[in-house]
Amino acid sequence: MQAAWQALARNDFRFAERTAREVLARSPCDPEALYLLGSTLLFEGRFAEARGPLESAAGRVERRGAGFRLGHCCLALGELAAAEQALRDEVRRHPNFADAHNTLGVALVSQAKNEEALAAFRAALALEPAHAEANSNAANLLFTLGRAEQALPYAERAVAAKPQLADAQLNLGLILHALKRYEEAVASLSCAYGIAPTTPYALSSLVWSALHCCDWRDLDAHIAALRAQVRTGSVPAAPFTLLTVSNSHAEQLACADRHVRETFRTRPPLWRPKARDDGRIRLVYLSADFHQHATAYLAARLFELHDRTRFEVIGLSYGPDDGSATRARLARAFDRFIDARDLSDEAAAQRIAELDTAIAVDLKGHTGQARLGILAYRAAPVQVAYLGYPGTSAAPFIDYVIADRVVIRPEDEAFYSEKIAYLPHSYQVNDDSVTIADAPPRDELDLPTDAFVFCCFNAPYKIRAELFDLWMRLLAQVPGSVLWLFDPGAAGTRNLQAAARARGIAPERLVFAPRTEHSGHLARQQRADLFLDTLPYNAHTTASDALRAGVPVLTCAGSTFAGRVAASVLGALGLPELVTTSLAEYEALALHLARNPAALAALRNKLAHQRTSAPLFDSARFCRDLERAYLHMWERHRRGEPPASFDVR
Repeated sequence: MQAAWQALARNDFRFAERTAREVLARSPCDPEALYLLGSTLLFEGRFAEARGPLESAAGRVERRGAGFRLGHCCLALGELAAAEQALRDEVRRHPNFADAHNTLGVALVSQAKNEEALAAFRAALALEPAHAEANSNAANLLFTLGRAEQALPYAERAVAAKPQLADAQLNLGLILHALKRYEEAVASLSCAYGIAPTTPYALSSLVWSALHCCDWRDLDAHIAALRAQVRTGSVPAAPFTLLTVSNSHAEQLACADRHVRETFRTRPPLWRPKARDDGRIRLVYLSADFHQHATAYLAARLFELHDRTRFEVIGLSYGPDDGSATRARLARAFDRFIDARDLSDEAAAQRIAELDTAIAVDLKGHTGQARLGILAYRAAPVQVAYLGYPGTSAAPFIDYVIADRVVIRPEDEAFYSEKIAYLPHSYQVNDDSVTIADAPPRDELDLPTDAFVFCCFNAPYKIRAELFDLWMRLLAQVPGSVLWLFDPGAAGTRNLQAAARARGIAPERLVFAPRTEHSGHLARQQRADLFLDTLPYNAHTTASDALRAGVPVLTCAGSTFAGRVAASVLGALGLPELVTTSLAEYEALALHLARNPAALAALRNKLAHQRTSAPLFDSARFCRDLERAYLHMWERHRRGEPPASFDVR
């Protein structure tokens, strides 16, 4: 037996298993042989075979470990309650076993018992303060609970204990990113990727942080490597990150599909047919963004306008309550407003099912703070993706995606797991009740009073070097002109100024607008002359904001949903002449408008007229179109027909 344990330590599984079975043939209940056999099978990944011997050995072997390994085995088999019980027994018998406390925490996290899990990780750390895995797990849990500041010291201790632990470096990088310390995040994520290039999500996280601080030094190489990972299916990547850097439908589908398969298990549906109480269709909108957020600015009026004779409208929020007027407005807009922050995915899904929900509408997809896992429980008979994520979810439990014929063309349908509900104008909802205050003077905004102002208020992660080159060429050809951007933070500002200088443009010609509340941003934006869009990820809410403020938006239509939104918005506003199909055409039109005040004035006059007459800012019209889509989905379900793509006429 001693020789067999030594063989197991050097991964000689054949000798260890043969010895254990020889002993058990003579003495079938020998606990040490059962422990050896179970351990060998566990290390070989034969979890179903390992479970029985380890269960028989646990509690009978005096030294620690059998219950610990049984817990690991049950975790691998997805038997979470059994894993928890085995590990609780182990820490009761061996209270000084830090690894067992740590793995108990993992089992508890898997069941959304978050506070108990945190206590287990802290128990491990009380025994071994430098326990890298327990520090990393505590950091990861606190981070997922939205407590990044508390998570940071745990992540730092994990890295200090094991600098070569890729998962610890990854966790630290993600936390630093959440705290907007993007340069430091890039450093940690570079370490994670360098240590283990196949660490799931390490490369996509590195690209994401580099984009946020406009660090383009190694970006093209990293993007090429990321896209190669996705094409080969070798490593899971973050779908939203890929949307920002890829113009390939096939890559976006493959990335989302791999992420869904890694993240969500197939589960039996929770919803059950019930008798309707009043004949209305019960809609539940799910989001983390029911506060001061772009989604809320777009959709608040929709929730208010839904026809209450046909629909009951419920909001399920799992994001923060920021105490804002926007949050209060949203809470009033719904017939019921549920705060699900403290509910597990399963508990939230159960709540949706208990409401006898007809249609559940996810507004997040694969974006930050999303909880698509709620709908993995099939909480409603019809489940829909809308607005938040401009691409396929690749989730088998999402039936439809809301779109239009511009953002998803007929040839694109094959790259969507969902069926498409095509709205007649733009898929993008807007709030026509918004009013805009008078614009402050240009000099109060650090803008020149007598020069052309290009602007782009897209998030910094959408700015790529190729497009920045083009923008700098425009500044060089339009004397005195400036480019007005959102303030990307200290690191991003420094990188963009350096990039301008390297292209022969004085850094002072980049003007950075500080963050401000939404109404103030709309008001100041009126002082811009022309909005320059980005590619491969367009302006979305920022496009309709600029148009609402009377600023023409110049876009170049890309090939994927994310790169065609501005074209959709402009089409619904009756301004297709601002949609170009190549960067050369885009650059030429931008230069023409900057040099021809009469042409620009004519565009602005047309925009002013179209804002009050075109479909884009007609909230009631949009609401009726969307309701027709929901009614069509529901009628198909009631007839027992599977989801199918359709146009709302």
